[in-house]
Amino acid sequence: MKPTLLILAAGMGSRYGGLKQIDGIGPNNEPIIEYSIYDAINSGFGKIVFVIRKEFDEDFRSKFNKFNSKINIEYVYQQVNINIENLKIVERTKPWGTAHAVLAARNVISEPFAVINADDFYGTNSYSLISEFLINKCTENCMAMVGYKLEKTLSEHGTVNRGVCQIDKDNNLIEVVERTKISRINNIIYYDVDDNSVKKSLNKTLNVSMNYWGFHPSIFKDIEIGLNRFIEENCNNPTSEYYIPNIVTEMIKSKKMQVQVISTSDNWFGVTYKEDKPIAQATINKFITSGVYPLKLWE
Repeated sequence: MKPTLLILAAGMGSRYGGLKQIDGIGPNNEPIIEYSIYDAINSGFGKIVFVIRKEFDEDFRSKFNKFNSKINIEYVYQQVNINIENLKIVERTKPWGTAHAVLAARNVISEPFAVINADDFYGTNSYSLISEFLINKCTENCMAMVGYKLEKTLSEHGTVNRGVCQIDKDNNLIEVVERTKISRINNIIYYDVDDNSVKKSLNKTLNVSMNYWGFHPSIFKDIEIGLNRFIEENCNNPTSEYYIPNIVTEMIKSKKMQVQVISTSDNWFGVTYKEDKPIAQATINKFITSGVYPLKLWE
């Protein structure tokens, strides 16, 4: 059975100033998602599922339904407000986080699947690596995360936050440790660079999590249980969110699953702010010049 690619695309793009998930980055106005779809098709994926907000439906279908002749495309909605019987939940303006977004796809995915962010570029090789894992190794007790070398995820235009992976001798994830305000200074990578304390360095080859996961569909049940518990504990907090690392950490600690860290040599980049767009465009053009992608993706 071919794996599915689940693309989280329900963000509002408030920092970007628009619907960045479908903003043109490539030379023919392709958004980053199109490069993800292209790589997924070439790596053996059989279906794309978009998690979007209902109000984005027409925009997404007009942009991506044309790929239905190449790969099955489906859409699911991430709700902002959830009703739980006998529980009063404060009104919210944002959904309940990335784990909640994954759960939105439970009725359309019954095969192993990968999870990515819509506005992030993950690199061609990473799709081949995760596809091979999902087809041959993924089970209820063995799932995966694609790890990126820290040095290949940095920005030249400010500090970044990264989840640094602690890994055991068998390349299984122990936990993800959040490091903030990371920057390269004189070819050395530091974190907490804006603090007045002594700078702390990080190994440039450390694996970091960029929210790229490989899951067995059995995880939906665990996410639902964890999310309901989280909502009960945070029902009066309108900004609390239940993230994918929350459920992954819970399952690792309870020994319900192992998470294999699959290291890739690919470069990662994301589009968070409008200022990121020219950098993303230049990077895509370099890939085209070097022959990684054709000038026109779909010819």
